Amino acid sequence: MAGKNQNDERPSWAPPVLRGDRMAAGLRTLELEVRRRLDGLLQGNHLGLVPGPGSEPGEARPYQPGDDVRRMDWAVTARTTTPHIRETVADRELETWVVADLSASLDFGTALCEKRDLVVCATAAVAHLTGGGGNRIGALISNGQGITRIPARGGLPHARGLVRKLAETSRAPEGVRGDFTGALEKLRRPPRRRGLGVVISDFLGPADWERPLRALGGRHELIAVEIVDPRDVDLPEVGTVVLADPESGKQREVHASALLRKEFAAAAHEHRQRVAAGIRRAGAAHLVLRTDSDWIADLVRFVVARKRRWSGGAA
Repeated sequence: MAGKNQNDERPSWAPPVLRGDRMAAGLRTLELEVRRRLDGLLQGNHLGLVPGPGSEPGEARPYQPGDDVRRMDWAVTARTTTPHIRETVADRELETWVVADLSASLDFGTALCEKRDLVVCATAAVAHLTGGGGNRIGALISNGQGITRIPARGGLPHARGLVRKLAETSRAPEGVRGDFTGALEKLRRPPRRRGLGVVISDFLGPADWERPLRALGGRHELIAVEIVDPRDVDLPEVGTVVLADPESGKQREVHASALLRKEFAAAAHEHRQRVAAGIRRAGAAHLVLRTDSDWIADLVRFVVARKRRWSGGAA
C-alpha cells in the first residue's frame, strides 16, 4: 500500500520534497518555511521551549483560577495578602538531543509526504526553536542498519549540517527491523548533562521503548513526537489489497471488508492509546504530526500550550 499522493496541487503548508535531485532545494525551502512561519506565529519568542531544570525565578504575578499551585510565591503572597505565583525564565544555555527513528516503517506515506519527511521537518523546527544563546543540538539517527551519532554543537552551520545528514540517511533494506530502542539507550548511556530530549518515531511495533524512555524522563525534559499517516489508523475501502510489513518483509493479501476495516481501526486506536499512555508514564510531552495535516500549525499549538502551562496558566 505504500505510495505517494501525486497531486501537484499541494497546499502551501505541505512539507517540501526531500529526495533525489530535489534534496538541496527542499532543504532550503524547509529552512525558510520554518523561519518564516515559526517567527511569525510565535513573534520570535523562542525562549522557553523548555523551562530547563535550572530555571531562574522570574516575575511574580497575581494568582488566577487554573494556575499551578506549586508555583505559589508564598513570600509575595504574605507581603501583599493577595495570592501570587512565580513565573520562570528558561535557562540560557540548553543542550538538546534528537533521537530520530528512520526505520523502514517511516519510508511510507499516502498523503502529502512520507513519514520520514516529517521526521526531518520536526528536527529542523527543534533546531530553530532551541538555537542561539550558546545552545547546542546533537542527534542519534537510527535506520535499523546502524545508529549515527552527531555530536552536540552550536551554531547555524552545525544545525544545517545535522538536518542535511538526517535527510540524506539511507533507507534500510526491506526486512531490516528498526532499532529505536537502541538509539534511546545510546542517549541514556553514558549519562549526559540535563537538557532537552526530543524523540521522533511512529512508535509502531512492540513497546520496548517504554523503559529507556522512562529512564530518560527521570533526567531530562522530554518531548515525544509521534508521526502518523492516515493509513496507520484507517484501512480504506479498496477491495482486495496486498499489505506489506517493510521491517519483516512479510506480505499478506486481504479483502478490505467492512468488518476488517472496523477491526483494523479498533486495533489502531488501541495501539495509539497504549503509545500515549507509555509516553505519559515517561513524563514526556506528546506531539502528534500527521502527513495529512499542517505540521507547523500543529507544532505552534503545542509550543504555545506548553508555555502557558509553564507560566502557571490553564492549558
